[in-house]
Amino acid sequence: MDPQSEEQPVSYICGDCGQEQTLKQGDVIQCQECGYCILYKKRTRRIVQYEAC
Repeated sequence: MDPQSEEQPVSYICGDCGQEQTLKQGDVIQCQECGYCILYKKRTRRIVQYEAC
């Protein structure tokens, strides 16, 4: 198997209370503190570069 295809936990921030949540594939998208259903993905620190056509 390709190591990049394995799902890693991803950090999200709750849109209501601001708590950081860590979710894996298949987890319910809901804040565990307040129950709010809108979570924002944190920005990555990894350098991402796209090639222009």
